[in-house]
Amino acid sequence: MSENSAELLQGPLHQWHVDHGAKMAEFGGWLMPLQYDGGGVVAEHTAVRTAVGLFDVSHLGKAEIRGAGAVAFANSCLSNDLGRIAPGSAQYTLALTEEGTVTDDLIAYLRSDEDLFLIPNAANTTAVVAALEDARASAGASVEIENLHRKFGVFAVQGPAANAVMAAVGLPQPSDYMSFVDATVSIGGQDIALTVCRTGYTGEIGYEVVPAWADTAVVWAALAEAVEQAGGRPAGLGARDTLRTEMGYALHGHELSTEITAVEAGVGWAVGWKKDAFWGKEALTRQKADGAPRKSVGLLATDRGVPRADVDVLDADGAVVGRTTSGTFSPTLGNGVALALVDPAVQLGDALALDIRGRRLGVTVVKPPFVQVNVKA
Repeated sequence: MSENSAELLQGPLHQWHVDHGAKMAEFGGWLMPLQYDGGGVVAEHTAVRTAVGLFDVSHLGKAEIRGAGAVAFANSCLSNDLGRIAPGSAQYTLALTEEGTVTDDLIAYLRSDEDLFLIPNAANTTAVVAALEDARASAGASVEIENLHRKFGVFAVQGPAANAVMAAVGLPQPSDYMSFVDATVSIGGQDIALTVCRTGYTGEIGYEVVPAWADTAVVWAALAEAVEQAGGRPAGLGARDTLRTEMGYALHGHELSTEITAVEAGVGWAVGWKKDAFWGKEALTRQKADGAPRKSVGLLATDRGVPRADVDVLDADGAVVGRTTSGTFSPTLGNGVALALVDPAVQLGDALALDIRGRRLGVTVVKPPFVQVNVKA
């Protein structure tokens, strides 16, 4: 752990995780389950790919923008175009700096023109809310912005059996990817209000369930029982990382940061280029036109070994042409995979190498994802 555990925030299910053999670790200022006894990361990863996994990601931030013009205000700040979606839909978007680098990536839930719910990353919630408040003050907007970080929990149900788990608990199953519903359901004899969104971070069909913080224990217990009956298991942040890396999905602090622009990171698809305004538009539009000095690629190991983050990428002559942002062993492929920022001259199919503590690990440049995408199955 990078911090004293006594100084870290704890989620609403901390004791449940400890009681069920979780190895806890620091992530974004929170003490979170990394993996559980009984198989570890590989078993949890495999459960998600073949059956179903249950993740507690209640450390994620939550915030809300309310009032007349709330969505129009948010649309002038965040990168993606909320005009592309309708109420009941969610959207992946970015909070950028004026230089076009990434303060955070987040999911925006559009309830109405006057109500937008946001789920940013845990460590960046305060920064995102502060940036929105500064923008509100500058624009003289009358909207209300509230940090709700510890008002709601967030669970992810991911895998081929996700639908069966949701049905067993009596939870709604939005049919369209990135759509959500607000509902009140009876669980454990209680009527519980929650939000369910058809989304996820693993590449498998899945849902994110957002109950009130006080209701998390009841909802989690029902989901955990249904997951076990479906042949799945709880999963920690270790499996979440291997699953998202297999998909080539960006993680803030790795592929996304205030040192990396949205163009370099390859997430320009989450930018509403034709919008009148968003944070960082001028710098990002200029870089898109001129060409970025780096680009994001996937790397598939051709030698035995495990790629790691923050190691040099070398060409055939040994010259440094980039640096990895993530690296891991893919349980699905039985092979090493990595994501990297490289010189724009690097091309798909190029044979490169990683400098792993002075030893070269051969890799080939590929376009992620590394495995089949099933999110819309």
